Amino acid sequence: VSAGSTGAMLAASLLHIRRLPGVRRPAIAVTIPSRRGPTVLIDAGANADARPEDLLQFAHMGVVFAEEILEIDDPAVRLLSIGEEDEKGNQLTLDAGALLRASMLRFGGNTESRSLLEGDSDVVVTDGFTGNIALKALEGTIRSLLEALREELESSVRGRVGGFLMRPSARQVRRRLDPETYGGAYLLGVRGLVVIAHGSSSRVAIANAIRLAARGVEHNIIERLEAGVLASARSTTPTAER
Repeated sequence: VSAGSTGAMLAASLLHIRRLPGVRRPAIAVTIPSRRGPTVLIDAGANADARPEDLLQFAHMGVVFAEEILEIDDPAVRLLSIGEEDEKGNQLTLDAGALLRASMLRFGGNTESRSLLEGDSDVVVTDGFTGNIALKALEGTIRSLLEALREELESSVRGRVGGFLMRPSARQVRRRLDPETYGGAYLLGVRGLVVIAHGSSSRVAIANAIRLAARGVEHNIIERLEAGVLASARSTTPTAER
């Protein structure tokens, strides 16, 4: 568990822990606190470039994370794109979509970034460049909205009275949307448990990141990931049974 540089953590993990057999690119899986429950976004920044086969593998690893860490049964997977229609997207998303549709995953097609906080899917898969931009846009938007609400409530007597009355609900909303609630993000695809916390993490966030790592140990997530990687490899084999 570390709140240090993501790049340094990735490099150290690849050098000292090494990849799981069959993994070409480890990926960062982050939990997004959506309206209907937690959503896994993968990859959230480990790989600026990726192949369609990588996105399929990310999806399989994200499903394991959703099942074992978030306790979601039969997670639904969607592909982040610029539209929900199958024909929308760049060549990477078009090819990855074809692989996902042919896989044994519960694939629901494309989704857009505006739906990430709605929770219309359990696992959202994308390349690390797109995923990191989407994640930081969400973090900035949530922070700005909460700050704007606070300023508005403090700008008048009526606002302060209203703020006092809604304080319990406001605290619940803030707690639900606060990234520190989940502590950190998993680096999936290496032989050990690696949890990357935010660089500005508080002691509460670090404690939650440690709990997140402990949960991975309790649920034997590394062995489950190996099985997920194997399933991913079978999905890309033309002679594999469907």
